[in-house]
Amino acid sequence: MSSVLVAAEQVLLTGKWNENLQNDIPLFEQTRSVVNGSFRDVLISPESRNIFKLRSSVTDKDFLDRNLDEWFDFSINPQDDLASQEWLRILIGVALLHAFVQANWTGPNLDVAPLDILTIPSEYRDDVTEEYLHRKAVAELAYGGEPVYHLASLPLFLRLAQLIFDLPYQHCQSAAWWRLRAWLIHQQVLDEPVAVPAEVQLSLQSLPDSIISDPELRGRLSVEEGLLQHFLSNDKVAAELFVRAARQTQLEFELTGAPGKRTKFIERDITQLVLLAQSHLTVDDDGSQAADTSNSTEQTKNDPVIPGIPVPTASAMPETLALNDDTLLEQTQFTSSNPAASDSHLTHLDPTSQPALHPLDQCILLALCLNIKNTSPAHGLTAEQMSPYVARVVSHPRNWSVHTMALLLRSRLESNRTKTVERSALQLQALVDQMPTADSTIAERLLYIHSLPLPSKWEMEKELAMRFLSIGVVKSALEIFERLEMWEQVVSCWQSLERRDKGIAVVRDLLQGKKAEAETVISRGKANTDSRRQTLDSAREAKLWCLLGDLEPDHALEHYTHAWELSKGTSGRAMRSLGGVYFARGDYPRTIECLRKAVTINPLLSRSWFILGCAYIRLENWEGARDSFSRCVSIDDEDGESWNNLASVYLRMGEAGQKANVEEHDGKPEEASDQSQERDGDQNKIPFTNRILAFRALKQGLKFKYDNWRMWANYMVVAMDVGELLEACRALGRVVEERSAKEGAGCVDEDVLDRLVNAITRTPLMTNDPGQDSQNTPGHTSANPNVGHGLLKQVSDLLDRIILPRVSSSRIFRAKARLLTWEERWEDALNTYLDAYRSGVAGTMEKGETDIERWRQGVGEVEEIVDVLRNFGPRVDGFAWRLQARSIVRTFMARTRDFEDEPEWSRLQGLQEEVRKE
Repeated sequence: MSSVLVAAEQVLLTGKWNENLQNDIPLFEQTRSVVNGSFRDVLISPESRNIFKLRSSVTDKDFLDRNLDEWFDFSINPQDDLASQEWLRILIGVALLHAFVQANWTGPNLDVAPLDILTIPSEYRDDVTEEYLHRKAVAELAYGGEPVYHLASLPLFLRLAQLIFDLPYQHCQSAAWWRLRAWLIHQQVLDEPVAVPAEVQLSLQSLPDSIISDPELRGRLSVEEGLLQHFLSNDKVAAELFVRAARQTQLEFELTGAPGKRTKFIERDITQLVLLAQSHLTVDDDGSQAADTSNSTEQTKNDPVIPGIPVPTASAMPETLALNDDTLLEQTQFTSSNPAASDSHLTHLDPTSQPALHPLDQCILLALCLNIKNTSPAHGLTAEQMSPYVARVVSHPRNWSVHTMALLLRSRLESNRTKTVERSALQLQALVDQMPTADSTIAERLLYIHSLPLPSKWEMEKELAMRFLSIGVVKSALEIFERLEMWEQVVSCWQSLERRDKGIAVVRDLLQGKKAEAETVISRGKANTDSRRQTLDSAREAKLWCLLGDLEPDHALEHYTHAWELSKGTSGRAMRSLGGVYFARGDYPRTIECLRKAVTINPLLSRSWFILGCAYIRLENWEGARDSFSRCVSIDDEDGESWNNLASVYLRMGEAGQKANVEEHDGKPEEASDQSQERDGDQNKIPFTNRILAFRALKQGLKFKYDNWRMWANYMVVAMDVGELLEACRALGRVVEERSAKEGAGCVDEDVLDRLVNAITRTPLMTNDPGQDSQNTPGHTSANPNVGHGLLKQVSDLLDRIILPRVSSSRIFRAKARLLTWEERWEDALNTYLDAYRSGVAGTMEKGETDIERWRQGVGEVEEIVDVLRNFGPRVDGFAWRLQARSIVRTFMARTRDFEDEPEWSRLQGLQEEVRKE
């Protein structure tokens, strides 16, 4: 590969022009125009228009029904310079892709239209209109059964860019990278994320080292690969790629604590989270721009400057709104100059005056911030972890798009706090309003756009509308949704206003042509019904029929079926809805048939796999259920219900997926967490490997369903079954904590408690447990935490700290007493046995008792406690055990004289005589 072409490809990938480039690079002026954002100059050039002219074989209007890839001849004449022609196509593809991004993401408004770049013969110009090209591109961009947002500007540009990047290239190796970037944009215009072709990611592995020789380029590639995984919800893979990007750019960062203040009237310093970070990348003079900090209350007056970065005017950055709160400070004031740990490389950084970061490193920090959100529970700690990342980026604006993303994340974090909710809404509105402005150059706005998850214009406005909806401003949200023609959200707004009929009317008007989109008026009437219907691409029209099915449950089956037929078997939404209807009706074979088609179209939606797994459970197809729930947890490993159901399936499977010989429970499969697992005899018929898999599945699921007591109950039983007694002890404690207030002593699984105590007491007190070192004594912890001394501390803590302070029963006291007996704590054991007697049948029996079976049980308890007093009493100094025994027998007999004629009464008399003689 020519070194000149490699240099040109690197310039195009980074988006920063290099003045050292020679004029001998292919298409020098066109390359500079693309880098500088002058896309019109490239797209309307004769070379470009020559590529986008109809094939010579097109002789009639039949070509209008063909796909766009059949319209144009992108092949290269072998007589031409192959490298230059390939480079021309790459330049045109990049210009098209970035023009589409400018029109829909960054602004300002674009100065080129689709018909400006196409060479259409005069006889076809009446048919090939911009509206026709828009509809055709939207229809072709629909992928995996998911439609494209129909009001996206200039979708033809994205479609043509895809076609160009999909061509074979021999000299321009960066085409694989641009193909990835096109897919990143494509994912964001679809209604739901869809898995990309495998070759998109595989082709990146063949990128030559000469292309990604620079640390910045390597870091960019890792971030962009991570963002693709982020869009596909593969959070763990995305996290690894973001961390790899930080290593490649040599970004050093550390989340630590430092004393400081966040409110104006606090009297003493409190440790606050702070992110220390330092860049090692250099910035060229013509690269990223920094902003004057005079318009940002987040800045110090002397903003650190990276050598080589000019400081432009304040208008070059999005407006950073001040908080202006009477209590909270604009930013945390730190009082320590070196909060980092002594072994850290960042001890020299002062949290109040950190150096500015390279914009790419800022992108990496924001990506890591997103990953915190994806891999952490939804509670306040997540926001506290994310805030230092955002604050570190907001404090030093260096690029328009990066700063916009940072402000957007800050707005999201502040939306749930009463002190900051006002700025959150106003900041989001300001970000929406800035898009059409020209306060910064096109080149700067596009510089890092592929390294950021920056939402499109319509997604930004949708987020603003959702913010309005969350605070009850339904009318304002409805206006935005209607303008964006997001009809599903429009219907939701009408439903929240208790006007479901209005939602139905909106959808029916759209389908019948009475209501036109894109700001046309109703006055067109029914005369345009047929033509109006033709303007709807099949994917979107099918979605409207599905929406109508949601609103009219009585006709849902009819509407969903019509949507499926209308889409010609491509609407995943229709099949998902049909599967849901059949599942609700109990028709599980049809549910499976529909959902199998739905997951074939779009396998990334975990809800479809979940319902499919539930349908398999109802039909006792355990292999199908296992595969379905396995796919659920592979898509979203935080889905606790799927982990629980997967464990339930394992406990019902034989070695080859056949049903194990266990008793079935009635109940819904989607509520498998309600079902306690089978015990002892039945469990032994389940393969041990399956029980281990069930244990691991439940353990994983409980990380995300920590408050689900049913899952803890299942986990407790399975843990006992596989020998993980320590985990069973922990699970029993969680069940008691969650259920004791409602169920009392019934929340304690006394069988499990007895087995835990038995696991301790079956080990001789003065000898080592299995697995113990020879030096171990009874006071030491066993190496095996599931028996003997290794389990003693946890079970004792379970009884003393969790169970007995909340609930008690005779059996619980006896379990505690057996444990104390094993420890040779005779006095405590004796008192606990007495507590067990007092809470048992005999101790609570009153005069007038008529239940003879209960009385006989009481007789046995009296005999038992007397034996305990005989055995333990002499071992406790000063304990009047004889008096205690006589009193127990005498009191019980006095209360139950109504049973004098029973044979057991003579036993009581004999026991009384024995005690008297002693």
